Amino acid sequence: MKIGVTQIILGDLTLDETLQLCKDAGYEAIELVFGAGRDPDVDMTDDEIRAVRKRCDAAGIEIGSSIAWYADRGCFLHPDVAQRDQGMKCLARSIEIAHILGVDAVLLHPGQLTAEATYQEAWDWMVGGMKEIAPLAEEKGVTVGIENVWNKFLLSPREAGQMIDDVGSARIGIYLDTANMMFYGYPEHWIRELGEKIARVHFKDFVRKERTFVPLMDGDTDWATVVGDLRTIGYDGPVLHEVGGDRDLQIEMAARMRKIVSF
Repeated sequence: MKIGVTQIILGDLTLDETLQLCKDAGYEAIELVFGAGRDPDVDMTDDEIRAVRKRCDAAGIEIGSSIAWYADRGCFLHPDVAQRDQGMKCLARSIEIAHILGVDAVLLHPGQLTAEATYQEAWDWMVGGMKEIAPLAEEKGVTVGIENVWNKFLLSPREAGQMIDDVGSARIGIYLDTANMMFYGYPEHWIRELGEKIARVHFKDFVRKERTFVPLMDGDTDWATVVGDLRTIGYDGPVLHEVGGDRDLQIEMAARMRKIVSF
């Protein structure tokens, strides 16, 4: 497994600064975030997107996955159809950019579930949205990885797996975050239950007693078991950490990730 980092937690670092960090720390992969007014930008031309790929290639850094966000990211779980449409707009752009980059997976944060709708309604909106986007994902050869996030939705691996089955496309999967379920569950259960439905993996760590996220290897994660289970299901994609912190911490996280994937 190649180790990497997501731009989500790197603040305002430019692409060149991000790639330099990767080289200095020894990261092998990056998750790119194309955003409004960011570097890279969500409104780049196709040629500019191809140039991003060339810059990553020149630095020797694999683009493990990507995401595209407009200023309004929308929400697939919202009663307002305009919010769901905006979420679809962001996701379609994510898929388009990934295809141009030659990357086969994108991250999807489905949005926050609120009390305004029933759980079943939110489920139907999410499944319906994924069925709608699946033909584009299949055409472009890009897998949508729905992340298990702190949004009061998809609270178990059985539920996450059922959603993927209900959509019925090999291009709709799960982007597993190893810590986002740890307050009420175990990453091992998610890996074993979801198996090949896992498209990509974020590494984070968590201390249950204190209910807080911590740097990798400072929490309760049984990393040897997690890595062993990922190997058992045949996962050989990149593992990208999502631990915020300064440059020194990012370099330290790379060192710890090398230890983790050696288990």
